[in-house]
Amino acid sequence: MSALIDVILPVFLVIGFGYAAARWLGFTEAAVDGLMRFAQSFAVPCLLFKSIAGLEMSIGAESGLFLSFYIGAFSCYFLGYLGARHIFGRPPEDAVAIGFACLFSNSLLLGVPITERAYGEAALSGNFSIIALHSPMFYTFGIIMMELARSRGRLKQPAALAGQIGKGILRQPMVLGVLSGVAFNVLNLPVPGILGGAVDLLARAAVPASLFGLGGVLLRYRPEGDMKTIAMVCGLSILVHPAITYGLGRWVFDLNINQMRSAVLTSSMAPGVNAYLFAHLYGVAKRVNASAVLIATALSMLTIWGWLHVLP
Repeated sequence: MSALIDVILPVFLVIGFGYAAARWLGFTEAAVDGLMRFAQSFAVPCLLFKSIAGLEMSIGAESGLFLSFYIGAFSCYFLGYLGARHIFGRPPEDAVAIGFACLFSNSLLLGVPITERAYGEAALSGNFSIIALHSPMFYTFGIIMMELARSRGRLKQPAALAGQIGKGILRQPMVLGVLSGVAFNVLNLPVPGILGGAVDLLARAAVPASLFGLGGVLLRYRPEGDMKTIAMVCGLSILVHPAITYGLGRWVFDLNINQMRSAVLTSSMAPGVNAYLFAHLYGVAKRVNASAVLIATALSMLTIWGWLHVLP
């Protein structure tokens, strides 16, 4: 019970405060959008840059961590796609968007603060190693799969598609924060003191601003219909993904304690808002993905609590 009270509830209370402010206290949609734009375009990129620039990056040492998390993620994508397509009879474009919701964990806005509260800041290196690949890899994969679905399996103009993917990824400030941090890390460049101080100030605002804004955003995602499909997305995202990651990390890749904590907790997070934004971008499965983000975020309070008891 102490894990639920001390670790999980404070994070979800901040989300709840944002929800309440948007619903009853006059925190308008424009204010929510402004806060989220500040968080996602400025504060969060600074947090990612700061964290990854100073990260001890070793691909060899982290390969088991990556494989445990990403095999679980892609397994859930294909299970979600097949379920949407062949069990629920959704068209291919809908199935891709639904699969993307099963794939895309809220690794940053939920995964980082919960891991930090549970195990301390020193436990976050695995989280940021995963996050360094998270958005670029998943968006590239999602766009390719959607274009395949729309062209019925035949990619037209691959050079144009590559340009579209590149633009789509590089327009995301969070990806730019990741890439800048990787560049400073690989080139072993020092962050100038004045710049570092400014980055630190913005980075400190990233998590509380994002969580509060997330509560306001979730107010818009009222559950509507398609409950069996939504239940499938929630189950794959917050139950199956961490179970696969745990099994691979423990019995196949022999992860150490910190790697296991980062991989399993990150994989146990609900789909991020990006799952809805991806569906909205293509105009498909918006109701399913929006509802899955809301419902899985609420249910994950209990499933994360369970994983905190299972993990060493």
